[in-house]
Amino acid sequence: MGVLIVAGTVTLVVLLIKRAGGQAGSAPNTSLDLPAGNRIMGIASVEGRLAVWLDGPEGGRILLLDGAGRRVGELRAR
Repeated sequence: MGVLIVAGTVTLVVLLIKRAGGQAGSAPNTSLDLPAGNRIMGIASVEGRLAVWLDGPEGGRILLLDGAGRRVGELRAR
Protein backbone atom coordinates (compact mmCIF):
# COMPACT_ATOMS: atom_id res chain seq x y z
CA MET A 1 0.00 0.00 0.00
CA GLY A 2 2.87 2.38 0.84
CA VAL A 3 4.50 1.72 -2.53
CA LEU A 4 1.28 2.68 -4.35
CA ILE A 5 1.02 5.94 -2.38
CA VAL A 6 4.65 6.87 -3.21
CA ALA A 7 4.24 5.91 -6.90
CA GLY A 8 1.01 7.90 -7.18
CA THR A 9 2.57 10.95 -5.55
CA VAL A 10 5.62 10.83 -7.83
CA THR A 11 3.38 10.47 -10.89
CA LEU A 12 1.26 13.42 -9.79
CA VAL A 13 4.31 15.64 -9.22
CA VAL A 14 5.79 14.73 -12.62
CA LEU A 15 2.51 15.51 -14.41
CA LEU A 16 2.17 18.86 -12.62
CA ILE A 17 5.72 19.85 -13.55
CA LYS A 18 5.17 18.92 -17.20
CA ARG A 19 1.90 20.85 -17.44
CA ALA A 20 3.22 23.89 -15.61
CA GLY A 21 6.22 24.07 -17.95
CA GLY A 22 4.10 24.33 -21.08
CA GLN A 23 6.16 24.81 -24.25
CA ALA A 24 9.16 26.34 -22.48
CA GLY A 25 11.41 23.46 -23.50
CA SER A 26 10.75 23.73 -27.22
CA ALA A 27 13.30 25.67 -29.25
CA PRO A 28 12.56 27.39 -32.56
CA ASN A 29 14.17 26.05 -35.70
CA THR A 30 15.97 28.90 -37.38
CA SER A 31 19.02 29.47 -39.54
CA LEU A 32 21.51 32.30 -39.37
CA ASP A 33 22.73 33.42 -42.78
CA LEU A 34 26.35 34.48 -42.40
CA PRO A 35 28.38 36.21 -45.09
CA ALA A 36 31.41 34.31 -46.38
CA GLY A 37 34.39 34.45 -44.05
CA ASN A 38 32.34 35.04 -40.88
CA ARG A 39 32.65 32.73 -37.88
CA ILE A 40 30.58 32.34 -34.72
CA MET A 41 32.92 33.08 -31.83
CA GLY A 42 30.43 32.69 -28.98
CA ILE A 43 26.77 32.51 -27.96
CA ALA A 44 25.13 33.75 -24.75
CA SER A 45 21.63 34.21 -23.36
CA VAL A 46 20.84 37.83 -22.44
CA GLU A 47 17.48 38.81 -20.88
CA GLY A 48 15.45 36.29 -22.85
CA ARG A 49 17.38 36.94 -26.04
CA LEU A 50 20.27 35.20 -27.70
CA ALA A 51 23.50 37.12 -28.33
CA VAL A 52 25.68 35.67 -31.12
CA TRP A 53 29.25 36.99 -31.35
CA LEU A 54 30.54 36.97 -34.94
CA ASP A 55 33.96 37.74 -36.34
CA GLY A 56 34.73 38.30 -40.00
CA PRO A 57 36.63 40.36 -42.56
CA GLU A 58 34.49 43.45 -41.86
CA GLY A 59 35.17 43.23 -38.10
CA GLY A 60 33.42 41.86 -35.06
CA ARG A 61 29.73 42.20 -34.28
CA ILE A 62 27.10 40.83 -31.95
CA LEU A 63 23.66 39.86 -33.24
CA LEU A 64 20.70 39.88 -30.84
CA LEU A 65 17.97 37.36 -31.62
CA ASP A 66 14.55 37.12 -29.94
CA GLY A 67 12.93 33.89 -28.73
CA ALA A 68 11.64 33.11 -32.22
CA GLY A 69 15.09 33.49 -33.80
CA ARG A 70 14.39 36.87 -35.43
CA ARG A 71 17.15 39.48 -35.50
CA VAL A 72 16.23 42.34 -33.14
CA GLY A 73 19.53 44.18 -32.90
CA GLU A 74 23.18 44.33 -33.91
CA LEU A 75 26.29 45.81 -32.29
CA ARG A 76 29.37 46.42 -34.44
CA ALA A 77 32.96 46.83 -33.28
CA ARG A 78 35.13 49.11 -35.40
